[in-house]
Parts: sequence; structure tokens; C-alpha cells
Amino acid sequence: MSIQEIKYCPGTLAEGYSAYSTTCQRRVFQGKKVNHILPYSPPRTNEEDAEKFIENRKRISISGVQEKLSLLLDKNKLRLTYEGEQGTYILKPIPRDIKNIDQVPANEHLTMQIARQVYGLQTAENALIFFNNGEPAYITKRFDVKEDGLKWGKEDFATLAEKTEENAGANFKYDYNYEAMAGLLEKYVSAYRVELEKLFTLIVFNFLFSNGDAHLKNFSVLETPNGDYVLSPAYDLLNTRIHVDDSDFALDGGLFNDDFQSDEKKKSNHVGLEDFQELAKRFGINEKRRNKILTPLLQTQPMVEELTKRSFLNNKTKRAYLLHYQTKKNQLNKI
Repeated sequence: MSIQEIKYCPGTLAEGYSAYSTTCQRRVFQGKKVNHILPYSPPRTNEEDAEKFIENRKRISISGVQEKLSLLLDKNKLRLTYEGEQGTYILKPIPRDIKNIDQVPANEHLTMQIARQVYGLQTAENALIFFNNGEPAYITKRFDVKEDGLKWGKEDFATLAEKTEENAGANFKYDYNYEAMAGLLEKYVSAYRVELEKLFTLIVFNFLFSNGDAHLKNFSVLETPNGDYVLSPAYDLLNTRIHVDDSDFALDGGLFNDDFQSDEKKKSNHVGLEDFQELAKRFGINEKRRNKILTPLLQTQPMVEELTKRSFLNNKTKRAYLLHYQTKKNQLNKI
């Protein structure tokens, strides 16, 4: 693999950049002019670098199946953390054992950019970055690390639900439903009504963009400077249908605490708008607020197609990505 010609910022996907734009540098890299090419070869391609990656993986404490590496900014250069150092970035190389593995970094990057730029979701700062042979990786800035290196309090929803592999089995992070997540916010977050709207928006977004891995550990609450907690910025957003044959929802219980099904679900076995309207009602979101949240998600957003075209996905995957989006949008608009 060789370094490809870059026409769009690997961070914001803005047109006319052959490296990171100033906006990306400010948001992701503290305003520093960081190279979009890492000084490492990808894991499994260089023995010397592989040893560094193996040692680094022993120290990172973030769970998940996908390989994650810990980086920090040393002046204006990104490097792997050493023992005892607090990383401020997470690097996710191309994973293994799923379809279209080389498209995963660009998929996550695109979905995160759409979430922020098109729908206004709060997201973890992120970009694409490349190993020295041109292979892409996804990089995200840790939102739980303060400027002084100390950490903000952060708890994922599996912890809030008191679910672990030991007490709930290997499927613990999937054994729940989205309605019950609202109850966790109400229990642990003081300004929960505002955060419930954010959670609802994110749940609908995940459906619209076929993120079938939105499980309990991919939602968190985060400490604020005031010492209270809010819903954390969104993270780990991607179209999983590109890579695995999964279901609409990661949580086995689906949307509700009970077996509620809309007329559309009964008729076609597909979730539709009525299901999300019912979820908003159960979240305590009034009809006016619900419609304000849903309207942009129901409408055709030209910027979705534009950002997809600018993305670093290959052409085949771009077409699949947009097809999945259109299919889900049609489901939501079917009355």
C-alpha cells in the first residue's frame, strides 16, 4: 500500500487540503501542525514496530474487541506512550476477522463527521491518520483526560446498569434495552431531561446509519467541571452493516422494556417512525421537542452524500454506505 493523494482534510473532510486543515489542527491536535502520516509501520508488518505495539496494548485500559493503541502529542509529533505516561489519543488500526476490514477506519471517521457536521451531535474529536506505508487508521482524542493529565470521571452504561461479564455473562453489554437506559440517566444525571434528548437523538442516529454495535459500553456519562455528570460525547459510531450481518439494534431487548410493536413493525417486521415516537414519549420528551429532533433525521440531507463522496472509503463502499442510509431513511418515513 502506498500513500494516496489527499484532496480533502483527513479530519474535517473539507475540500482543498492535502493534509490536516487548520480547523482539524485546532479541534483535534491543540492547534499544532501534526503530520497525517505516523512514524510507524502498521501492526503485523514491521517486527520492530510490532514489539512497540504489543507493549503499548498492555497499558491501555479501554475495553473492546478492536485493537486500540495509546498515543500522545510530544511537541507536534504523535507517538506511542511509554510506561507510566497518560495517553491523550486512541489509535485504532485496521481490525481483523470481519468483512471489508480495510474500510473500517474510514467508515468510523465518516460516520463521526456526519454525526457532528450534519446533525449537530456532540462527538469525540477524531480524524483519519496513516501509517508510513499508507495504511489508514482512526484516531480520536480522549475526552476523559484533562489538560494536566488527570482524568475526568467517566462511567459507561454497563457500569451504571451494574452489568459485568462475571454477573451477567459474556453477553452483558448487549443484555438490555434503550428505554431502560433513560432510567439510568434519570438516576445518575441531575439535568437528565436535557441529556435524555441527546440520548434519544443518538439512538435514532445509530438506527439511521446502521450502527448495530451501539451497546451499553458505547454510551457513557462524563464528569463536568462543576462535578456533576452529563452524557459524554458520542464515540464508536460506524455503519456496522458494511462489515457484519447484524440487526438494527445492538441491545437484545431492542427499544422498549416491554413487547410494544408499532403497526409498521407488526406489518413488515421493520421498526418505523411510530416506534421512535413511542420511545420519545417514554423518555418524557414532548411532541414539539420530539418533532424538532426527528425532522432533520427524517429529511434528506445533501451533506450526507457530499461527505460520503469526500470520505476515504473506496467507491464500492461509498455506494453501499449511501444505500444503507437511504434504506433506513425510507423506513423512518414510511407511515
